[in-house]
Amino acid sequence: MPRRAASFVLLCALAAALLGCSSDKPPPPPTADSNAVPTRYKEEIIDTLKKLFDKNDTGSVTGAMLSDPALEKVGGDQHYAACVRYTAHSTSDNMAANVERIAYFYGGHLNQLVETAPGQCRNAAYKPFPELDQVCLGKGCK
Repeated sequence: MPRRAASFVLLCALAAALLGCSSDKPPPPPTADSNAVPTRYKEEIIDTLKKLFDKNDTGSVTGAMLSDPALEKVGGDQHYAACVRYTAHSTSDNMAANVERIAYFYGGHLNQLVETAPGQCRNAAYKPFPELDQVCLGKGCK
């Protein structure tokens, strides 16, 4: 009888070891391509700016310009970045300010949209960005 119990324990241990090697384990999750080319970058920039404009009393934008996304060195890595420039008009005090921001992309999507450091976008090949000029801002816009 003890030999039979020992065989049973050995059989259970072997079965557990084989289950550990089973191929039923899910595959590891795919890793994101951090340098995927942004395809909806205009829409993502506009959506982010609209939220910012709601917070800072911007009533309209004129003279919007945008560079195409290009790989740039960011820290120790390369990521897509695009420069955007526009004149923001305040709703409350009739003031206008020239603004230049840089958009950083990760995995093909907008990750950050921040004001540029002096000269950061000096080599940007700007193109007209009429989609931003035509954005509906203020009350009544959805």
